[in-house]
Amino acid sequence: MSLDPPTYLASLQSNIRQRPIPWDGAVRTGTLTEEQLAQIRAVDKVKKDARKHTVEADLDGYCTLFVGGPGKKSVLELAAKRQDVVQYILVLLSDLLDNIPALAKALFKNGDPYRHFLPLLAHSANPDDHIPLLTSTVLVSLMAASKDESTATIDKALPVIFSYLSTLTKNSDAGLQDIGVQEYSSLLYGRATRQQFWEQRSETVTPLIQILRAAAGISDDSSASLWSDTTNTGRTGFEGSLGGGVGLQLLYHVLLVMWQLSFEASDVGDDLNDEYDIVSLYTKLLRLSPKEKTTRLLVSTLYNLLSANQNTLLPIAVLARLPALLQNLAGRQFPDPDLNEDLGNLRDLLDEYTRTKTTFDEYVGEVNSGHLRWSPPHRNTVFWAENARKILDFENGEILRKLAQIMARPWDNDKAVLAIACNDIGALVREVPEKRWQLEKLGLKTRIMELMGEADENVRWESLRALGGWLQYSFDTK
Repeated sequence: MSLDPPTYLASLQSNIRQRPIPWDGAVRTGTLTEEQLAQIRAVDKVKKDARKHTVEADLDGYCTLFVGGPGKKSVLELAAKRQDVVQYILVLLSDLLDNIPALAKALFKNGDPYRHFLPLLAHSANPDDHIPLLTSTVLVSLMAASKDESTATIDKALPVIFSYLSTLTKNSDAGLQDIGVQEYSSLLYGRATRQQFWEQRSETVTPLIQILRAAAGISDDSSASLWSDTTNTGRTGFEGSLGGGVGLQLLYHVLLVMWQLSFEASDVGDDLNDEYDIVSLYTKLLRLSPKEKTTRLLVSTLYNLLSANQNTLLPIAVLARLPALLQNLAGRQFPDPDLNEDLGNLRDLLDEYTRTKTTFDEYVGEVNSGHLRWSPPHRNTVFWAENARKILDFENGEILRKLAQIMARPWDNDKAVLAIACNDIGALVREVPEKRWQLEKLGLKTRIMELMGEADENVRWESLRALGGWLQYSFDTK
């Protein structure tokens, strides 16, 4: 998918192209050779067709110009001390790679084309030094044009460039963020690159999720913020810029990268939700989506994730009230046929799930998600009367083990989870007191007693209520 270059990058490259370079003087000082200068002049400031013809007629020569050859140094090696020349060569090479795919493939014929470029990513930490940024553009163009998945690319170069691009996406400058995100998009052209992107997710994915959370108006890391309005299925749009100052173009490009990653949903979908609450985040963003193009990416990504991980993610989508939101969206007329198709497929998927699942299934799905919310079953005495014993016996106590895992965490940003878990344990004790030993064996009674000292008032209250059930039935059996 071709995207317009970010404005900042396009402006920088344009300025460098227009800078006068004293080429003849550079030759006299050994910054480059006469032969190299002739090659540069043959393709510099000429029409694209003429440039393409010249390079394709001498691919080996132009490969030697940029990456060197037997007994010959590249122009970047010779000009290493001339920042103006290095910048000019990087912009020229980027232009050639964008217009002449054969050059990208030819650069791989004689070994590793990256050895001269990767060190330039660490050329300087000075923000006024544009060489690292221009180098990243060359590397991205080289990889994207060649679609190379060799060891040199995937195992050596790609991790380094992903790390560099992550510094751009974490920058406070929206222009640099957008460059990093668009270059990510260009690199996610195959399964191997997407897998490497996911392996480096603390660098690559996490900053993008932070941008999406800001766009959704979430200013902290609390999962509770994502679930605070799941009962509100109305749709509101943003005015001007999005929440957190995220512009529409940056939002679109981030969503595009996440959509590309979702093609690996069968491998990454569960972890993506466990670590980033992606289903609830995307449901919230879909509710707020200001444009059809962002809605299209949100719906398509959700469909990829849910269809590939139906057992684990469909229950979470129901808890996030996604079915009701899709029902509202179905009343709108979208001109985009792909959006309408994905929207219909997603609705069918959720309709089939909700038709065949009971409240008990929803509760199991919520516990398995690893994150509890005040969904209807928790306070429903009829639900506990009908299902407490079933919960204790389900898959040899699997639900209890999941509850124990949830309660073992501190939940510093979402203490409501602990309060809900205490509520559920108390309900199980009240309904099936003779099975208290199952809870005690997993350390749940001990954990309940620990939580009585929590600073959060709701956690203290729910833990006290749960322990009260234990004490009541302990006295009753004496």
